[in-house]
Amino acid sequence: MKKHYRKENDCLNCGTILQGKFCHNCGQENLEMKESFGHMLNHAVSDYFHFDYQFFHTLKPLFLKPGHLTTEYIAGHRAQYLHPVKMYIFISLIFFVLFFKSNGEKDIIKDNRQTEQQSSDKAKTAIDKGINKNKNLTDKQKVQLSEAVKAYVPDTLAKEINADLAKDSVKSNESDDNEGGFTFFGDDNLYKYATYNDYLAYQAKLPAKDRDDMVERYLIKKNYDWKARGKNAKEVLWEGFKHNAPKIMFLLLPLFALILKLAFWRNHKFYVEHIIYAIHLHCYLFSFLAFTMLLKLVIPHEWQTIIGLISTATMFTIIWYIYRSLRVVYNRSRWRTVSKMFGVTFMYSIVFGLSAFVIFIITAITSV
Repeated sequence: MKKHYRKENDCLNCGTILQGKFCHNCGQENLEMKESFGHMLNHAVSDYFHFDYQFFHTLKPLFLKPGHLTTEYIAGHRAQYLHPVKMYIFISLIFFVLFFKSNGEKDIIKDNRQTEQQSSDKAKTAIDKGINKNKNLTDKQKVQLSEAVKAYVPDTLAKEINADLAKDSVKSNESDDNEGGFTFFGDDNLYKYATYNDYLAYQAKLPAKDRDDMVERYLIKKNYDWKARGKNAKEVLWEGFKHNAPKIMFLLLPLFALILKLAFWRNHKFYVEHIIYAIHLHCYLFSFLAFTMLLKLVIPHEWQTIIGLISTATMFTIIWYIYRSLRVVYNRSRWRTVSKMFGVTFMYSIVFGLSAFVIFIITAITSV
């Protein structure tokens, strides 16, 4: 649909005299304001597909030409590509949604397995009690009991119980006492102290060097508070961490750029150029990891070999991409790039851990 442009050459937005269809001062297009609904809809759709075009036009060099997008942006070739910050916000949103969805499904599978294991443990306990009460069982009775175990208990547990029967012994299911006593993310049964005051009383008896520090005491107090209100500490912190996780990256990106600035100081690049590379690199990582997570979501959980191959291929692809993008952007020799890559990765890991810890503490403090 054809656009209707004004005959007048003054910008309606800022009043600048125009020299074309767009204002060179504010960028507004010189369109007729009294347009039909069809023209307005066409304009909106055009803007959307302009973003769509930029996005998909940006993905090609982002995936297939490591480092090329950064060099293009620094060189000033920007109009045809999506702005780095806009692209990062869009891709990171998709990534974190998929990341927490994927982990949520893993938790469900884990919970189902724990439920099955608990059922098996209960069955084993019942059988053990029966054996204890009837120590003079005949061989025939033991065979019948073994068949019953196979019918109602998973094979792995059946073999374990059958081994117990063969040895005429019963294994204890009681877990060892945890001397430290307190598991922050633990089940309620793992609380060694009934109340927070009991915990403080125990701490007072310990030598000063063995006592928990101020942060640990605060987190433990929060844990008891959540328990008193019927909340699960692990769930509260996990939900809070999911909410705050994207903030880790906003904290990490400028720090990562600073590491690059120090590592490649001989390149004499401006700090903002390192920021652009850091954003493009994380856009690739988030996009690629999101793609692999989608693959793993559709692949049946039983195909562990395929999932393992995908994970291995993902790791090597990311390593190669980082190496290649560093060579293109910073133009160093192969071995110099490899040495810099290891150094930057090591520092990044430390900074990432510290950033995650800071966000975790903030989450623990602000969670109610």
